Amino acid sequence: MSTPTWVQLAYLVAAALFILALKGLSSPKSARNGVLLGAAGAILATTVLFFSGIELKNLALILIALVVGSVVGAVAARRVKMTAMPQLVALFNGVGGGAAALVAVVEYLEFGGDDQLHLFFTVATVIIGAVAFSGSIVTFLKLQELMTSRPVVIPLGAPITILVAVATLVSGVWLFSDPQVWVLVALVALSLLFGVLFVLPVGGADVPIVISLLNALTGLAVAASGYVLDNVLLLIAGTLVGASGTLLTTLMAKAMGRPLTATLFGAFTAKTSSSASTGADRPVRSGSANDVAIMLGFANKVILVPGYGLAVAQAQNTLRELAEMLTERGVDVDYAIHPVAGRMPGHMNVLLAEANVPYELLKEMDEINPEFASTDVVLVVGANDVVNPAARTDKTAPIYGMPILNVDAAQQVVFLKRSMRPGFAGIENEVLFDPKTLLLFGDAKDSLTKVVSALKNI
Repeated sequence: MSTPTWVQLAYLVAAALFILALKGLSSPKSARNGVLLGAAGAILATTVLFFSGIELKNLALILIALVVGSVVGAVAARRVKMTAMPQLVALFNGVGGGAAALVAVVEYLEFGGDDQLHLFFTVATVIIGAVAFSGSIVTFLKLQELMTSRPVVIPLGAPITILVAVATLVSGVWLFSDPQVWVLVALVALSLLFGVLFVLPVGGADVPIVISLLNALTGLAVAASGYVLDNVLLLIAGTLVGASGTLLTTLMAKAMGRPLTATLFGAFTAKTSSSASTGADRPVRSGSANDVAIMLGFANKVILVPGYGLAVAQAQNTLRELAEMLTERGVDVDYAIHPVAGRMPGHMNVLLAEANVPYELLKEMDEINPEFASTDVVLVVGANDVVNPAARTDKTAPIYGMPILNVDAAQQVVFLKRSMRPGFAGIENEVLFDPKTLLLFGDAKDSLTKVVSALKNI
Protein backbone atom coordinates (compact mmCIF):
# COMPACT_ATOMS: atom_id res chain seq x y z
CA MET A 1 0.00 0.00 0.00
CA SER A 2 1.40 3.40 -1.01
CA THR A 3 1.87 6.06 1.65
CA PRO A 4 -0.80 8.81 1.47
CA THR A 5 0.40 12.22 0.32
CA TRP A 6 -0.60 13.94 3.55
CA VAL A 7 1.49 11.44 5.53
CA GLN A 8 4.52 12.09 3.34
CA LEU A 9 4.06 15.85 3.85
CA ALA A 10 3.75 15.36 7.61
CA TYR A 11 6.97 13.33 7.62
CA LEU A 12 8.64 16.09 5.61
CA VAL A 13 7.58 18.65 8.22
CA ALA A 14 8.87 16.39 11.00
CA ALA A 15 12.20 15.99 9.21
CA ALA A 16 12.45 19.78 8.84
CA LEU A 17 11.77 20.15 12.57
CA PHE A 18 14.60 17.71 13.33
CA ILE A 19 17.00 19.74 11.20
CA LEU A 20 15.92 23.00 12.84
CA ALA A 21 16.32 21.32 16.23
CA LEU A 22 19.96 20.51 15.48
CA LYS A 23 20.50 24.08 14.32
CA GLY A 24 19.00 25.38 17.56
CA LEU A 25 21.15 23.08 19.67
CA SER A 26 24.30 24.58 18.15
CA SER A 27 24.07 27.58 20.50
CA PRO A 28 23.15 27.89 24.21
CA LYS A 29 20.95 30.87 23.35
CA SER A 30 18.70 28.80 21.08
CA ALA A 31 19.14 25.37 22.67
CA ARG A 32 15.80 25.40 24.52
CA ASN A 33 13.91 26.18 21.32
CA GLY A 34 15.92 23.49 19.55
CA VAL A 35 14.83 20.88 22.09
CA LEU A 36 11.19 21.94 21.73
CA LEU A 37 11.37 21.75 17.93
CA GLY A 38 12.87 18.27 18.11
CA ALA A 39 10.18 17.14 20.54
CA ALA A 40 7.48 18.58 18.28
CA GLY A 41 8.91 16.66 15.32
CA ALA A 42 8.95 13.40 17.29
CA ILE A 43 5.37 13.89 18.49
CA LEU A 44 4.19 14.71 14.98
CA ALA A 45 5.91 11.65 13.46
CA THR A 46 4.56 9.32 16.15
CA THR A 47 1.01 10.67 15.95
CA VAL A 48 0.84 10.55 12.15
CA LEU A 49 1.84 6.89 12.16
CA PHE A 50 -1.37 5.92 13.96
CA PHE A 51 -3.52 7.57 11.27
CA SER A 52 -1.44 6.70 8.21
CA GLY A 53 -3.50 3.65 7.28
CA ILE A 54 -0.78 1.15 8.24
CA GLU A 55 -2.14 -1.96 9.95
CA LEU A 56 -0.83 -1.92 13.50
CA LYS A 57 -0.79 -5.26 15.26
CA ASN A 58 -0.91 -5.45 19.07
CA LEU A 59 -2.13 -1.84 19.29
CA ALA A 60 -2.82 -2.15 23.02
CA LEU A 61 0.77 -3.20 23.70
CA ILE A 62 2.06 -0.34 21.56
CA LEU A 63 0.02 2.22 23.49
CA ILE A 64 1.07 0.74 26.84
CA ALA A 65 4.73 0.88 25.78
CA LEU A 66 4.31 4.52 24.68
CA VAL A 67 2.73 5.52 27.99
CA VAL A 68 5.27 3.64 30.12
CA GLY A 69 8.22 4.96 28.10
CA SER A 70 6.92 8.54 28.21
CA VAL A 71 6.37 8.42 31.97
CA VAL A 72 9.78 6.87 32.67
CA GLY A 73 11.51 9.35 30.38
CA ALA A 74 9.71 12.37 31.83
CA VAL A 75 10.33 11.35 35.45
CA ALA A 76 13.99 10.54 34.78
CA ALA A 77 14.59 13.83 32.97
CA ARG A 78 12.86 15.88 35.68
CA ARG A 79 14.58 14.23 38.61
CA VAL A 80 18.09 13.81 37.23
CA LYS A 81 20.69 16.09 38.76
CA MET A 82 22.87 18.19 36.50
CA THR A 83 25.87 16.11 37.61
CA ALA A 84 24.15 12.95 36.40
CA MET A 85 23.05 14.32 33.02
CA PRO A 86 25.91 12.60 31.10
CA GLN A 87 24.91 9.26 32.65
CA LEU A 88 21.32 9.84 31.55
CA VAL A 89 22.47 10.68 28.03
CA ALA A 90 24.56 7.49 27.93
CA LEU A 91 21.68 5.39 29.24
CA PHE A 92 19.08 6.82 26.86
CA ASN A 93 21.52 6.46 23.96
CA GLY A 94 22.03 2.80 24.84
CA VAL A 95 18.28 2.26 24.92
CA GLY A 96 18.04 3.72 21.41
CA GLY A 97 20.72 1.42 20.05
CA GLY A 98 19.23 -1.60 21.81
CA ALA A 99 15.77 -0.80 20.45
CA ALA A 100 17.10 -0.62 16.88
CA ALA A 101 18.85 -3.98 17.32
CA LEU A 102 15.69 -5.60 18.72
CA VAL A 103 13.61 -4.27 15.85
CA ALA A 104 16.06 -5.79 13.39
CA VAL A 105 15.99 -9.14 15.20
CA VAL A 106 12.18 -9.20 15.17
CA GLU A 107 12.12 -8.27 11.48
CA TYR A 108 14.51 -11.10 10.68
CA LEU A 109 12.47 -13.65 12.66
CA GLU A 110 9.27 -12.41 11.03
CA PHE A 111 10.32 -12.12 7.39
CA GLY A 112 13.56 -14.11 7.10
CA GLY A 113 16.21 -13.28 4.55
CA ASP A 114 14.58 -13.46 1.14
CA ASP A 115 15.53 -9.90 0.17
CA GLN A 116 19.34 -9.64 0.18
CA LEU A 117 19.47 -5.86 0.55
CA HIS A 118 16.89 -6.00 3.34
CA LEU A 119 18.94 -8.72 5.04
CA PHE A 120 22.13 -6.65 4.73
CA PHE A 121 20.61 -3.71 6.56
CA THR A 122 19.11 -6.05 9.14
CA VAL A 123 22.55 -7.46 9.91
CA ALA A 124 24.08 -3.98 10.02
CA THR A 125 21.39 -2.76 12.41
CA VAL A 126 21.91 -5.72 14.76
CA ILE A 127 25.68 -5.18 14.92
CA ILE A 128 25.69 -1.40 15.29
CA GLY A 129 22.69 -1.28 17.63
CA ALA A 130 24.03 -4.00 19.94
CA VAL A 131 27.49 -2.38 20.10
CA ALA A 132 25.93 0.99 20.91
CA PHE A 133 23.75 -0.61 23.62
CA SER A 134 26.42 -2.52 25.53
CA GLY A 135 29.02 0.23 25.06
CA SER A 136 26.63 2.86 26.40
CA ILE A 137 25.86 0.72 29.44
CA VAL A 138 29.58 0.53 30.26
CA THR A 139 29.97 4.32 29.91
CA PHE A 140 26.98 4.73 32.22
CA LEU A 141 28.60 2.47 34.82
CA LYS A 142 31.87 4.42 34.55
CA LEU A 143 30.24 7.84 34.88
CA GLN A 144 28.00 6.66 37.71
CA GLU A 145 31.14 5.30 39.40
CA LEU A 146 29.56 1.85 39.70
CA MET A 147 32.85 0.70 38.23
CA THR A 148 36.22 2.38 37.98
CA SER A 149 36.31 5.38 35.66
CA ARG A 150 39.92 4.58 34.73
CA PRO A 151 40.84 2.55 31.65
CA VAL A 152 40.29 -1.17 32.16
CA VAL A 153 42.81 -3.25 30.20
CA ILE A 154 42.25 -6.98 30.52
CA PRO A 155 45.14 -9.42 29.88
CA LEU A 156 45.66 -9.79 26.13
CA GLY A 157 42.95 -7.13 25.74
CA ALA A 158 44.02 -5.91 22.29
CA PRO A 159 44.17 -9.34 20.55
CA ILE A 160 40.95 -10.47 22.27
CA THR A 161 39.13 -7.34 21.13
CA ILE A 162 40.39 -7.79 17.58
CA LEU A 163 39.40 -11.46 17.65
CA VAL A 164 35.87 -10.62 18.84
CA ALA A 165 35.57 -7.90 16.18
CA VAL A 166 36.60 -10.33 13.45
CA ALA A 167 34.23 -13.01 14.80
CA THR A 168 31.41 -10.45 14.79
CA LEU A 169 32.03 -9.56 11.16
CA VAL A 170 32.33 -13.23 10.18
CA SER A 171 29.01 -13.97 11.90
CA GLY A 172 27.43 -11.08 10.05
CA VAL A 173 28.67 -12.34 6.69
CA TRP A 174 27.58 -15.87 7.60
CA LEU A 175 24.08 -14.70 8.50
CA PHE A 176 23.91 -12.73 5.27
CA SER A 177 25.01 -15.66 3.10
CA ASP A 178 23.29 -18.47 5.02
CA PRO A 179 20.47 -17.13 7.24
CA GLN A 180 20.01 -19.24 10.37
CA VAL A 181 18.57 -18.33 13.76
CA TRP A 182 21.53 -19.66 15.76
CA VAL A 183 23.89 -17.49 13.74
CA LEU A 184 21.69 -14.50 14.55
CA VAL A 185 21.94 -15.33 18.27
CA ALA A 186 25.72 -15.61 17.99
CA LEU A 187 25.86 -12.30 16.12
CA VAL A 188 23.91 -10.51 18.86
CA ALA A 189 26.08 -12.01 21.61
CA LEU A 190 29.35 -11.16 19.85
CA SER A 191 28.19 -7.61 19.08
CA LEU A 192 27.27 -7.04 22.73
CA LEU A 193 30.64 -8.41 23.84
CA PHE A 194 32.51 -6.22 21.38
CA GLY A 195 30.66 -3.14 22.66
CA VAL A 196 31.90 -3.90 26.18
CA LEU A 197 35.49 -4.60 25.10
CA PHE A 198 35.45 -1.49 22.91
CA VAL A 199 34.64 0.87 25.80
CA LEU A 200 36.44 -0.75 28.74
CA PRO A 201 39.92 0.62 27.82
CA VAL A 202 38.56 4.18 27.70
CA GLY A 203 38.63 6.15 30.91
CA GLY A 204 38.81 9.51 32.58
CA ALA A 205 38.16 12.61 30.49
CA ASP A 206 37.84 10.48 27.32
CA VAL A 207 34.51 8.91 28.35
CA PRO A 208 32.38 11.85 27.06
CA ILE A 209 34.03 11.45 23.64
CA VAL A 210 33.02 7.79 23.55
CA ILE A 211 29.45 8.74 24.50
CA SER A 212 29.37 11.02 21.46
CA LEU A 213 30.76 8.25 19.24
CA LEU A 214 28.21 5.75 20.54
CA ASN A 215 25.50 8.32 19.89
CA ALA A 216 26.64 8.46 16.28
CA LEU A 217 26.50 4.65 16.11
CA THR A 218 22.96 4.69 17.48
CA GLY A 219 22.01 7.16 14.76
CA LEU A 220 23.43 4.85 12.10
CA ALA A 221 21.54 1.91 13.64
CA VAL A 222 18.29 3.88 13.53
CA ALA A 223 18.97 4.90 9.92
CA ALA A 224 19.56 1.27 8.96
CA SER A 225 16.38 0.23 10.78
CA GLY A 226 14.56 2.88 8.74
CA TYR A 227 15.43 0.90 5.65
CA VAL A 228 14.49 -2.36 7.34
CA LEU A 229 11.06 -0.95 8.28
CA ASP A 230 10.69 0.96 5.00
CA ASN A 231 10.33 4.21 6.98
CA VAL A 232 11.88 7.25 5.33
CA LEU A 233 11.58 9.42 8.45
CA LEU A 234 13.60 6.97 10.55
CA LEU A 235 16.21 6.95 7.80
CA ILE A 236 16.40 10.76 7.83
CA ALA A 237 16.40 11.10 11.63
CA GLY A 238 19.03 8.39 12.07
CA THR A 239 21.26 9.93 9.42
CA LEU A 240 21.01 13.33 11.13
CA VAL A 241 21.93 11.85 14.51
CA GLY A 242 24.76 9.82 12.99
CA ALA A 243 26.19 12.79 11.12
CA SER A 244 25.91 15.23 14.03
CA GLY A 245 27.32 12.66 16.46
CA THR A 246 30.28 12.03 14.19
CA LEU A 247 30.94 15.75 13.85
CA LEU A 248 30.69 16.27 17.61
CA THR A 249 33.06 13.34 18.23
CA THR A 250 35.60 14.85 15.84
CA LEU A 251 35.34 18.28 17.49
CA MET A 252 35.70 16.80 20.98
CA ALA A 253 38.74 14.76 19.94
CA LYS A 254 40.24 17.95 18.54
CA ALA A 255 39.48 19.74 21.82
CA MET A 256 41.32 16.95 23.64
CA GLY A 257 44.31 17.54 21.37
CA ARG A 258 44.82 14.03 20.05
CA PRO A 259 43.36 11.73 17.39
CA LEU A 260 40.32 9.61 18.11
CA THR A 261 42.40 6.43 17.75
CA ALA A 262 44.53 7.51 20.71
CA THR A 263 41.39 8.06 22.77
CA LEU A 264 39.96 4.64 21.95
CA PHE A 265 43.08 2.50 21.92
CA GLY A 266 45.69 4.53 23.83
CA ALA A 267 45.23 2.50 27.01
CA PHE A 268 46.72 -0.58 25.31
CA THR A 269 50.05 1.21 24.80
CA ALA A 270 49.91 3.71 27.69
CA LYS A 271 52.79 4.00 30.12
CA THR A 272 52.40 4.56 33.82
CA SER A 273 52.13 8.27 34.52
CA SER A 274 54.54 9.87 36.93
CA SER A 275 51.80 12.37 37.77
CA ALA A 276 49.58 9.81 39.44
CA SER A 277 50.87 10.42 42.98
CA THR A 278 48.41 11.49 45.63
CA GLY A 279 50.45 14.51 46.70
CA ALA A 280 49.67 13.69 50.35
CA ASP A 281 53.26 14.40 51.50
CA ARG A 282 53.74 17.59 49.49
CA PRO A 283 53.10 21.00 51.09
CA VAL A 284 50.30 23.22 49.82
CA ARG A 285 49.15 26.71 50.81
CA SER A 286 45.61 26.70 52.17
CA GLY A 287 43.56 29.60 53.46
CA SER A 288 40.20 30.75 54.74
CA ALA A 289 37.16 32.19 53.04
CA ASN A 290 38.19 35.61 54.37
CA ASP A 291 41.60 35.28 52.66
CA VAL A 292 39.89 34.50 49.35
CA ALA A 293 37.41 37.37 49.77
CA ILE A 294 40.26 39.84 50.30
CA MET A 295 42.12 38.57 47.22
CA LEU A 296 39.01 38.84 45.04
CA GLY A 297 37.70 42.11 46.49
CA PHE A 298 40.91 44.04 45.82
CA ALA A 299 41.59 42.56 42.37
CA ASN A 300 41.14 44.45 39.12
CA LYS A 301 40.45 41.40 36.98
CA VAL A 302 39.08 37.99 38.03
CA ILE A 303 38.43 34.91 35.92
CA LEU A 304 36.11 32.19 37.23
CA VAL A 305 36.77 28.63 36.03
CA PRO A 306 33.79 26.30 36.68
CA GLY A 307 34.14 22.52 36.68
CA TYR A 308 32.39 19.33 37.63
CA GLY A 309 32.75 20.09 41.35
CA LEU A 310 30.56 23.17 40.86
CA ALA A 311 27.84 20.95 39.43
CA VAL A 312 28.19 18.40 42.23
CA ALA A 313 27.73 21.09 44.87
CA GLN A 314 24.96 22.83 42.88
CA ALA A 315 26.78 26.07 43.58
CA GLN A 316 26.15 27.83 40.26
CA ASN A 317 23.76 30.40 41.80
CA THR A 318 26.23 31.23 44.56
CA LEU A 319 29.02 31.65 42.02
CA ARG A 320 26.82 34.02 40.02
CA GLU A 321 26.08 36.00 43.21
CA LEU A 322 29.81 36.27 43.89
CA ALA A 323 30.45 37.45 40.33
CA GLU A 324 27.72 40.11 40.61
CA MET A 325 29.15 41.39 43.89
CA LEU A 326 32.61 41.68 42.36
CA THR A 327 31.22 43.47 39.32
CA GLU A 328 29.45 45.99 41.58
CA ARG A 329 32.82 46.68 43.21
CA GLY A 330 34.30 47.51 39.80
CA VAL A 331 36.09 44.20 39.27
CA ASP A 332 36.29 42.89 35.70
CA VAL A 333 34.81 39.35 35.86
CA ASP A 334 34.67 36.65 33.18
CA TYR A 335 33.91 32.92 33.11
CA ALA A 336 36.41 30.62 31.36
CA ILE A 337 34.69 27.66 29.65
CA HIS A 338 36.69 24.65 28.50
CA PRO A 339 35.09 22.58 25.69
CA VAL A 340 35.13 19.38 27.74
CA ALA A 341 34.71 20.79 31.25
CA GLY A 342 32.31 18.65 33.27
CA ARG A 343 31.22 15.32 31.88
CA MET A 344 29.83 16.27 28.47
CA PRO A 345 30.08 19.05 25.86
CA GLY A 346 28.31 22.21 26.99
CA HIS A 347 27.94 20.95 30.57
CA MET A 348 29.16 24.22 32.10
CA ASN A 349 27.16 26.36 29.67
CA VAL A 350 23.95 24.60 30.68
CA LEU A 351 24.84 24.75 34.37
CA LEU A 352 25.52 28.50 34.30
CA ALA A 353 22.47 29.14 32.12
CA GLU A 354 20.40 27.60 34.94
CA ALA A 355 21.80 30.32 37.20
CA ASN A 356 20.95 33.05 34.65
CA VAL A 357 24.59 33.97 34.07
CA PRO A 358 24.72 36.36 31.07
CA TYR A 359 25.89 34.43 28.03
CA GLU A 360 28.29 37.20 26.98
CA LEU A 361 30.33 36.60 30.17
CA LEU A 362 31.06 33.01 29.12
CA LYS A 363 34.30 32.94 27.17
CA GLU A 364 35.57 29.89 25.35
CA MET A 365 39.11 28.60 25.85
CA ASP A 366 40.70 30.14 22.75
CA GLU A 367 39.23 33.55 23.60
CA ILE A 368 40.08 33.60 27.32
CA ASN A 369 43.54 31.99 27.34
CA PRO A 370 45.43 35.16 26.27
CA GLU A 371 43.80 37.03 29.19
CA PHE A 372 45.14 34.88 32.04
CA ALA A 373 48.55 36.57 32.02
CA SER A 374 46.91 39.94 32.80
CA THR A 375 44.52 38.49 35.41
CA ASP A 376 44.99 39.20 39.12
CA VAL A 377 43.08 36.21 40.48
CA VAL A 378 41.74 33.03 38.90
CA LEU A 379 39.12 31.20 40.96
CA VAL A 380 38.92 27.51 39.99
CA VAL A 381 35.74 25.88 41.28
CA GLY A 382 35.79 22.10 41.02
CA ALA A 383 37.86 21.89 37.83
CA ASN A 384 41.12 19.96 37.66
CA ASP A 385 41.97 18.17 34.42
CA VAL A 386 41.08 21.12 32.15
CA VAL A 387 43.62 23.35 33.96
CA ASN A 388 46.30 20.72 34.53
CA PRO A 389 49.71 21.64 33.02
CA ALA A 390 50.50 17.91 32.73
CA ALA A 391 48.60 18.13 29.44
CA ARG A 392 51.50 20.25 28.17
CA THR A 393 54.48 18.67 29.88
CA ASP A 394 53.92 15.01 30.84
CA LYS A 395 53.89 12.70 27.83
CA THR A 396 52.80 9.77 30.02
CA ALA A 397 49.69 11.59 31.28
CA PRO A 398 46.35 10.43 29.82
CA ILE A 399 45.46 14.05 29.04
CA TYR A 400 48.75 14.85 27.31
CA GLY A 401 48.18 17.01 24.24
CA MET A 402 44.81 18.34 25.42
CA PRO A 403 44.55 22.13 25.17
CA ILE A 404 43.92 23.53 28.65
CA LEU A 405 42.93 26.77 30.33
CA ASN A 406 46.22 28.48 31.20
CA VAL A 407 45.33 29.39 34.78
CA ASP A 408 48.97 28.97 35.85
CA ALA A 409 49.78 32.17 33.92
CA ALA A 410 47.69 34.32 36.30
CA GLN A 411 49.16 36.36 39.16
CA GLN A 412 47.30 34.33 41.80
CA VAL A 413 45.22 31.15 41.66
CA VAL A 414 42.55 30.04 44.12
CA PHE A 415 41.37 26.42 44.04
CA LEU A 416 38.12 25.35 45.68
CA LYS A 417 38.44 21.63 46.35
CA ARG A 418 36.94 19.05 48.67
CA SER A 419 40.30 17.31 49.11
CA MET A 420 43.63 16.66 47.42
CA ARG A 421 42.08 13.83 45.43
CA PRO A 422 43.09 13.98 41.72
CA GLY A 423 40.54 14.81 39.03
CA PHE A 424 38.57 12.47 36.77
CA ALA A 425 41.70 11.56 34.79
CA GLY A 426 43.36 10.35 38.00
CA ILE A 427 46.52 12.48 37.78
CA GLU A 428 47.99 15.14 40.05
CA ASN A 429 47.84 18.84 39.21
CA GLU A 430 51.11 20.70 39.77
CA VAL A 431 49.30 24.06 39.99
CA LEU A 432 48.04 22.98 43.41
CA PHE A 433 51.60 23.05 44.73
CA ASP A 434 52.58 26.36 43.14
CA PRO A 435 53.47 29.01 45.80
CA LYS A 436 51.04 31.46 44.20
CA THR A 437 48.13 29.03 44.59
CA LEU A 438 45.78 29.17 47.57
CA LEU A 439 43.52 26.21 48.35
CA LEU A 440 40.14 26.57 50.08
CA PHE A 441 38.97 23.12 51.14
CA GLY A 442 35.32 22.14 51.52
CA ASP A 443 32.07 21.81 49.63
CA ALA A 444 32.05 24.35 46.81
CA LYS A 445 28.67 25.81 47.74
CA ASP A 446 29.57 26.18 51.41
CA SER A 447 32.94 27.70 50.54
CA LEU A 448 31.45 30.18 48.05
CA THR A 449 28.75 31.14 50.54
CA LYS A 450 31.41 31.92 53.13
CA VAL A 451 33.41 33.93 50.58
CA VAL A 452 30.31 35.94 49.66
CA SER A 453 29.60 36.66 53.33
CA ALA A 454 33.20 37.72 53.94
CA LEU A 455 33.18 39.93 50.84
CA LYS A 456 30.18 41.85 52.18
CA ASN A 457 32.25 42.89 55.20
CA ILE A 458 35.23 44.18 53.23
